[in-house]
Parts: sequence; structure tokens; C-alpha cells
Amino acid sequence: MPAPSNDPLHGITLEKLLTELVEHYGWEELGGRIDIRCFNFDPSIQSSLKFLRKTPWARTKVEALYVDLKRTQ
Repeated sequence: MPAPSNDPLHGITLEKLLTELVEHYGWEELGGRIDIRCFNFDPSIQSSLKFLRKTPWARTKVEALYVDLKRTQ
């Protein structure tokens, strides 16, 4: 039997991760923390998912913010 993963993102979809961040911070604060257009101008989950799937540097920042959020909860 394999050992459980230590990766805090294991089993978390990008959509779930983003939804939790939006619920916690709101679009305005999320856009302030990570300055990307899809968070600051006409934000939506779908447009943000599309951008994050194509942009590794932005996805890395969003994932890091999520991990920090989970550590403080």
C-alpha cells in the first residue's frame, strides 16, 4: 500500500482551488494579491481557469497562495 502523499495539492482540482480562494478572499483582494488581468477585469471562474491552465507562472502563484491559506486555517 503506497504512503499518503505529502503534497498539499494532491487530489485538489484547479477549479476547486480557485473557487475556495475566491470564496475566502473575493475577486478584488485576490486580484490585489496576484495581479493578473483575469482576476481584476470582469473576473470569472471559467476565464481564470482557461488562463491558469495556459500560464504556468500564474498557476504557480495561485497554488502557492492556496497552500498558504490552508496552512493558516
